[in-house]
Amino acid sequence: MPSLIDLRRRIRSVRNTQQITKAMRMVAASKLRRAQDRVIASRPFTSGYRKLLANVVAASSGEVEALSHPLLQVRPEQRIQLILLTSDRGLAGPFNSNLIRGGMNLLEKKQDASVDIEAVGRKGRDFFRRRATLSGEHIGVFDKPSYTQAQKIADKAIGRYTAGQVDAVYLIYNEFRSVISQRLTVTRILPAPVPEGKQTTNYIFEQPPAQLLGNMLPNYVRIMVYGAVLESAAAEQAARMVAMESATTNAGKVIDQLTLHLNRARQAGITKEIIEVVSGANALE
Repeated sequence: MPSLIDLRRRIRSVRNTQQITKAMRMVAASKLRRAQDRVIASRPFTSGYRKLLANVVAASSGEVEALSHPLLQVRPEQRIQLILLTSDRGLAGPFNSNLIRGGMNLLEKKQDASVDIEAVGRKGRDFFRRRATLSGEHIGVFDKPSYTQAQKIADKAIGRYTAGQVDAVYLIYNEFRSVISQRLTVTRILPAPVPEGKQTTNYIFEQPPAQLLGNMLPNYVRIMVYGAVLESAAAEQAARMVAMESATTNAGKVIDQLTLHLNRARQAGITKEIIEVVSGANALE
């Protein structure tokens, strides 16, 4: 059995760790509140813009020039651009491992094609640095998510797709569902989806449909990337808060067990000293 000094040191060490995890949980909870508000505010705009684009594309089905836009052209997927959104730091439970597993599954599924990874976040960059081809990296995106950062990432993907360097662009991120639930999402954002069937809304175009789609399609890609960044930022803080809460609870259990061992060891020491005193007194009689 460890000595009393060793047990006290371990209890002190675990208690210090517990204080750190408790503080990290409070910080994550504070950041989650703001990140969750941004996600909730952005979702109606994202879904509304996606529906509007689908209706405009469907309404332009008779316009050859409009449907010949480069971002609508479907090609065999021989070269793929993957935008992978991970965090810069760990201690977030399965947040990063699920994303990395999703990236590996896509690489295995598209093993006949060459895949370039645009790594958003340090964890994904470090993992795939020696396992795949990185087309770029972006660090610190989740600290203060902004549309400017998402636009930079999206415009790079748009440029590569338009130039014919890649045939498809995929996006992998964690969708924020609740504090205890995040869903791994793998979606193809380029070529832009073309709805099947007729549009549900009739439009009168003030400008030519080709010009209208020329403005809407790049914004669609940017909005999709920005929405994924907001979703991932909220999901990261939720996962970290849950992980730190679990770590704090487990540290409390370890402290209780070590305290029990400490009390038993101290009680055994006292009993041993009493026996030695009694034995010595009996020997003197």
